[in-house]
Amino acid sequence: MTNARRSGPDLTRAIMRTTLDLGQELGYAKLSIEAIAARAGVGKHTIYRRWPSKGALLLDSLLSLGESALDYPDTADVVADLRKQIHETVDLLATAPLRPLFQALVGEAQFDPGVAGALNERFIAPQADKTVARLKTAREQGQLASDFDLDLAMAVLSGPLYFRLLITQEPLTHAYVDRILDALFAGMGPRP
Repeated sequence: MTNARRSGPDLTRAIMRTTLDLGQELGYAKLSIEAIAARAGVGKHTIYRRWPSKGALLLDSLLSLGESALDYPDTADVVADLRKQIHETVDLLATAPLRPLFQALVGEAQFDPGVAGALNERFIAPQADKTVARLKTAREQGQLASDFDLDLAMAVLSGPLYFRLLITQEPLTHAYVDRILDALFAGMGPRP
C-alpha cells in the first residue's frame, strides 16, 4: 500500500504498527524516527506532524495495543474484579513487544518531561482513576471498610507490580498478583 492511498487513521495505525515491529526488532535504544519513516514508507515530517518525539510515538503505539483490556468488570466482588483486570494487565505486559518497550518508555520518561507527562496523563492516571473508582464502589457497597484508604490501596496494588516490572525484572505472574491481593484485602474488609 502506498502512502498516497493511506491517510488519516490508516496511516497513523501503519506508523504505530511499524514502531512496535521495529521496536521489537531493534530495541528502544536503536529505534529512530528515520528508521520508522523508512519502514512505513513515509517522510519524517509525516511522523513529526503527529508525534513530537520517539517516546510520544511509542506511547501511542503501546496504548493502541491494550485499550479495552484494561477496563474493570463490576461483578459485585471487588477482589475478583481486581484479580481479573490485573491478570489481564500482567498477560498484556508478558507479551512481546509490550514489556521491554514499556520498560524503555518508563526509562525515557525519566529524561523527557513531555513523555513523562503524556505517560502519566494518558496511561498511569487513567488506570489509577479506574482502580480507585472500582474500590470506591466496593466501599460504598460495604465490601470494604468505610475508612478504607483508596489512594493507599492503589499504591499498594501498583507498587509491587512496577517494582518487579522495572527494578527486579522478575516475572509478573498471576500467582504474584494473587499474593498482592490477598495481602491487601486480608485486613481491609468491612469491620463488624
